[in-house]
Amino acid sequence: MEFRVLQYFLAVAREQSISGAAEVLHLSQPTLSRQLKDLEEELGKRLFIRGNRKITLTEEGMLLRKRAEEITELMRKTESEIAQSEDTIAGDITIGAAEARPVRFLVQIARTLQSQYPLIRLHVISGDRTAVMEHLSKGLIDFALLHGDVDSAQFESRPVPFQHIWGILMRKDSPLAEKEAVTEEDLYGQPMILSRQIYQSPDFQEALKNGGRSINVVATYNLLYNGSLMVEEGMGYALCFDQLINTTGNSQLCFRPLVPESQVGMSLIWKKYQVFSKAAQAFLQKVKETT
Repeated sequence: MEFRVLQYFLAVAREQSISGAAEVLHLSQPTLSRQLKDLEEELGKRLFIRGNRKITLTEEGMLLRKRAEEITELMRKTESEIAQSEDTIAGDITIGAAEARPVRFLVQIARTLQSQYPLIRLHVISGDRTAVMEHLSKGLIDFALLHGDVDSAQFESRPVPFQHIWGILMRKDSPLAEKEAVTEEDLYGQPMILSRQIYQSPDFQEALKNGGRSINVVATYNLLYNGSLMVEEGMGYALCFDQLINTTGNSQLCFRPLVPESQVGMSLIWKKYQVFSKAAQAFLQKVKETT
């Protein structure tokens, strides 16, 4: 499978049309159609459903699109790193991060580097733990900022100087808002909104099976901003970290910590034996000097 043909495939997937993709690629339609047919024969799978007005992807085509986009991003990243001059620190620093206050700490470090090396670019990709770790494992990002333990056989890590506490995001007119802190018993039977990571964890699923009166999950979220909208609309109480959603001023929301208090630290994570670009090397060195 040639990289060039993968780019042709992605163009058709984006344009949803052979003619539109051929125009973008500056190819004739017969040439592009033949390349796609050869790709399907090589893989032994049908990749497209050809309709009257547009082309859609089959299930196999959607999988190939995801992988082709990952391959294309790796190629772009590699070409950019190799093209950098030996005596210049420049290029991309890519961080995958869950929603967290320590992102500001990493941004401050990157900004300091940019004042010294203006050709450095910072890219922050938001996502939950599952998505971020998948990107890190595949080499699509340089670093991950996450809470919790990681496999020390595969990854290195460095704690960052900040801790979150667990609590409940709720409307200010909720009954529990009258409390200064919330206990587990206070939440029995209450409509709960959980992160997808917590909801899909084996421990929680086991607890859900054996649950009973204490677990009443009405919704899940991937990023907390969406969860906060659910709370605003009165769907329930969101379990989350503090200082992620603005609850000051005219906000309808407030945050109450859980008791007993539960603090969670975060770490910058990278793959063992990772070959970094000069920009990423400089960033990691600055993190180590600062923490």
